[in-house]
Amino acid sequence: MIADPSGSLAADAVPARTQVLIIGGGPAGLLLSQLLHRAGVDNVVLERRSRAYVLSRIRAGVLEQGTVDLLRQAGVGARMDRKGLLHGGVEISFRERRLRIDLAGLTGGRSVMVYGQTEVTADLYAARDAMGGTILHEVEDVALHDLESASPFATFTLGGETQRINCDFIAGCDGFHGVSRRSIPEDRLKLFELVYPFGWLGILADVPPVSDELIYASHEKGFALCSMRSPTRSRYYIQCPLDEEPGNWSDDRFWEALAAHLPADVAARLVTGPSIEKSIAPLRSFVAEPMRHGRLFLAGDAAHIVPPTGAKGLNLAASDVHYLSQGLIAHYAAGDDLALERYSDRALARVWKAERFSWWMTSTLHSFPDAGEFGARMQQAEFDYLATSRTAQAAFAENYVGLPY
Repeated sequence: MIADPSGSLAADAVPARTQVLIIGGGPAGLLLSQLLHRAGVDNVVLERRSRAYVLSRIRAGVLEQGTVDLLRQAGVGARMDRKGLLHGGVEISFRERRLRIDLAGLTGGRSVMVYGQTEVTADLYAARDAMGGTILHEVEDVALHDLESASPFATFTLGGETQRINCDFIAGCDGFHGVSRRSIPEDRLKLFELVYPFGWLGILADVPPVSDELIYASHEKGFALCSMRSPTRSRYYIQCPLDEEPGNWSDDRFWEALAAHLPADVAARLVTGPSIEKSIAPLRSFVAEPMRHGRLFLAGDAAHIVPPTGAKGLNLAASDVHYLSQGLIAHYAAGDDLALERYSDRALARVWKAERFSWWMTSTLHSFPDAGEFGARMQQAEFDYLATSRTAQAAFAENYVGLPY
């Protein structure tokens, strides 16, 4: 029911009812919509932004094995399998020491796929279009009602007209600043948060990657990450103060700073060029418990945020969608609500393990302003242990490729 390539739908074509109403048209909401539609569960997606805006957002690019498998299950893995970069290892450098973690060898052949979130979103849009999925864009003033009843509904404005959709369930996939989590009474939620005293300055550039695999680098000057989106497009980051402004960084200044954060032989291979995009991302750990309130289920950034160090944000959203889709499909197919009842506990168990891993990577590889000499020695000891223990490397690899669902 998408009226034109922009994804807009005429206000008079808004359905009065659906089985599952999905708030948020990013990758989590679109993936849930796709999985439910393929199982015969009717759903509608509400998205505050235009399709063009959603597709312009530059986000994560490392997919866990479970996320890759889930995208294939949803019927959207063909282009990913053609264009994605399969990585069986990852490198960590600490000062001038370097360590490659053999992900595939330590996990029985599991790996990660480098494939940008923007590409995942484009694939999901194409699949929803092909199946006639209903996605309403540029929806404003969304409000959720009667969440603890058997008949929840949402009201919103589309094209200047007030609309209402009745439903059985609502999936809140609308991110940290969305309406879904805010619709839960404060006394029903417990929030956990850690804000880190730095951010990442990142650029995207059409230059070949400095390495075939990701490099996480810890240096006296701070953290750096060498990543990529394709064999000809690279994504690089360096640690920066929270109050830094991207406009203060010319491309030349960034490349010079990045080279200074890397081992000398890596810096010597660095190919530079004009940036396509430059931005600063703050680092935060955040969890909201529980992830369910009545007929409302939270998924993805609406319920949790991880620092990007462990590449878990999109992957946690995918695992949430896996658990939630299982529960909703079982409800409609067999009247079995056990998976829905267990959704929050199952999702949070995996969320907290990913939070731990992302916190550990962030704590080990970044420079903390107030850590002092003791903190520096602890980071050194962490790297020494990882470098000399196959057991520690296996634990790292298991977490990096993604814990099982």
